[in-house]
Amino acid sequence: MTHRLAIFDCDGTLVDSQANICMAMAYAFEGAGLTPPLRNDIRRVVGLSLVESMRVLLPDADDICHQDMAEHYRTAFLTLRNNGLVDEPLYDGMAALLSEMDEGGWLLGVATGKSDRGLIRCLDHHAIKSLFVTLQTADRHPSKPHPSMVYQALADAGADACNAVVIGDTVYDIHMGRAAGTRTVGVNWGYHRVEELREAGADYIAESMDDLKAYLKDFA
Repeated sequence: MTHRLAIFDCDGTLVDSQANICMAMAYAFEGAGLTPPLRNDIRRVVGLSLVESMRVLLPDADDICHQDMAEHYRTAFLTLRNNGLVDEPLYDGMAALLSEMDEGGWLLGVATGKSDRGLIRCLDHHAIKSLFVTLQTADRHPSKPHPSMVYQALADAGADACNAVVIGDTVYDIHMGRAAGTRTVGVNWGYHRVEELREAGADYIAESMDDLKAYLKDFA
């Protein structure tokens, strides 16, 4: 039996978490006595692991600073969550799409720069965790665009790369999928521009949820 596997990014693909990420990053920098990055600069690093994000945002700092800032971010995000300020809504139509895919025989996975704890909380909140057969996070892998998360997802699902697709909103997702030999779909509702996703080599650009559904329906 041929298993079709769809590996979704989380932030910017499944859920809209931009406001949370930007707020937590601002708090993290302010707490360290630093000027917060511009919102667009924060958007650019969504999808990378936290330490790698800090390397991009603070290119002149050393590794210890990058590690410390990653911890500042974790603390800031947890504080926001504990204060009831974290809101990560599913994009309109995503829950229905995932359910249809599951019923249609697709195996589903997630590959994200989130932590294990952050991903589980997000999926549990939306009651969709049971739909996924493999969950890969930055806690156990190198940062995107390294293909490690995709390789493990393929192994977990018993799927071949030629029967798998990585779906994401950033060039990191596209590069990751291409490196692992899967097909790749860029979505236009996330954090990187469509032109960038095309230049990164996306096999397809989904302009809407219905567009994504149509592509997956014809996937063979």
